[in-house]
Amino acid sequence: QVQLVESGGGLVQAGGSLRLSCAASGRTVSPNAMGWFRQAPGKEREVVATITYSGKTTAYADSVKGRFALSRDDAKTTVYLQMNSLKPEDTGVYYCALGRVRASNYVVRSANGFEYWGQGTQVTVSS
Repeated sequence: QVQLVESGGGLVQAGGSLRLSCAASGRTVSPNAMGWFRQAPGKEREVVATITYSGKTTAYADSVKGRFALSRDDAKTTVYLQMNSLKPEDTGVYYCALGRVRASNYVVRSANGFEYWGQGTQVTVSS
């Protein structure tokens, strides 16, 4: 079983920054893609960003392009989401996800591609 532990959420003013981390442990699968999703109150969960196993390719939601950056460590067990220029509409619970992929540079773009999920971390951006 894979365990995902998120950290780094909190309260920040609009225009500020936060850095989320997600560490995978347990019987990890590889190669794997990892990603972040978020869910605002009353809304469906949406993809924020995903990264390939190689770490060379990332995909972002249009709403966060140019503001967020996703990376992963060389050990392939931890991903980091750097969030800059935060807006109130970025508020929500952020979930880390991991899924087995066919190849190291396979891009996963939807929640269906991820089998394992973290418990979520709250991000609140005040105006």
